[in-house]
Amino acid sequence: MKYLSELFEKNRVWSLQQLQEDPDYFQRLVKQQAPKYLWIGCSDSRVPANQITGLNPGEVFVHRNIANVIVHTDLNCLSVVHYAIQVLKVQHVIVCGHYGCGGVRAALDGQANGMIDNWLRHIEDVRERHAGVLDGMADYDARWARLCELNVIEQVRNLARTTPVSEAWKSGQELMLHGWIYGLQDGRLVDLNMSAARRDELDQAYAEAVAG
Repeated sequence: MKYLSELFEKNRVWSLQQLQEDPDYFQRLVKQQAPKYLWIGCSDSRVPANQITGLNPGEVFVHRNIANVIVHTDLNCLSVVHYAIQVLKVQHVIVCGHYGCGGVRAALDGQANGMIDNWLRHIEDVRERHAGVLDGMADYDARWARLCELNVIEQVRNLARTTPVSEAWKSGQELMLHGWIYGLQDGRLVDLNMSAARRDELDQAYAEAVAG
């Protein structure tokens, strides 16, 4: 093996361990993918969806991007959402951010970072929308943490307005959206109380979540 042999060795050890613990593990995994959950999270390597939720492979469908942003022109994200809802029939879509997010910090600081600035502009919009609250917070870390939370809340609202979610709700399909955030310091998930199972629940959930 010419490159990254250490990763292949780790893979070999892992697969053997799985088989020792459960001889049918891979055969069972091959036969079905029936997750109840779609996870839309940050690409940050410290926030692995399966591990922090205690779920096995096959139990959560995952999409990740910088700072867990949902944009109505992002066909990659929308295709994942469509497939998860229409084909896999997930019952819950979780948008999960995390405290200490570098993308959110870059948007908060407004510094130039090159091409990624085009993506971070979506978070800068969130910052500007909530400037009245954020500018009133003297502590930088508290302001950063609150923008991480507000970004999740806004992205859940964006998600609710996508075509796959709208069509699912109109057809009566069971589907609930959630906004969570993860703490790198303690490994705990926090519910931001931004949840909705129908379109008419969205505005109230948004108002309560923003109010904190």
